[in-house]
Amino acid sequence: MVGSLDIKILDVTRDSHYEKLLYRCLAPMPYRKYRTRTEYLQEAIGKGFRKNILLLNDKIVGQIEYAPIEASGYPISGENMVVLHCLWVLRKAKGHRLGQQLIDAMIHEHQDTKAFVTIGLTNHWSPWLKKEHMELYDFTSVASINVSHKTKHVGECFTIHLMWRPTPSADKRPTWNPTQLLEGVTFCMAHPLYHPQHPKMKEILQFCKKRESGRQSPLN
Repeated sequence: MVGSLDIKILDVTRDSHYEKLLYRCLAPMPYRKYRTRTEYLQEAIGKGFRKNILLLNDKIVGQIEYAPIEASGYPISGENMVVLHCLWVLRKAKGHRLGQQLIDAMIHEHQDTKAFVTIGLTNHWSPWLKKEHMELYDFTSVASINVSHKTKHVGECFTIHLMWRPTPSADKRPTWNPTQLLEGVTFCMAHPLYHPQHPKMKEILQFCKKRESGRQSPLN
């Protein structure tokens, strides 16, 4: 309870009552199980995948999804790191630092990890996973690539950033496979980089002509 606000954070990963939220999340789309999500959850939950929802006065207004790096849906590598897939608070619940509370709960659960990792987007048409939003939670960019989508907003370039929030024990930055990232992700239908089953193509993204190297700079 914060002032007159009743705030609760619930782990819905293994609670069948909230199974719909493992598939539909907060996006305005109908609930249905889909194969790629089911396959991902079946493998990742046993490795530490978590999804928490935040209730404000008994209404679901926020969520966070994360997993140990070996169970992540991104082509990211690193030692003893946790990957943030999604952080979302509905606009109607803004102003109460609810996103920070979700981040703090994740950090508290993983006090022995070396770093928290995610991706951030700039110039992408989606409002989710914006680089500037991740920076509000102390994530910084360590690498980036410029890409465009092959079927949506064709010809418009946007940037994908590899971002991290190190802990005092961090000794190496995360790395990624930019070429594999061109295939998009399949673990969440609402993700800005989601690769649907149709159209049938291996890669839904392509490097823009002005391509950044994606190389990591030395750890200072």
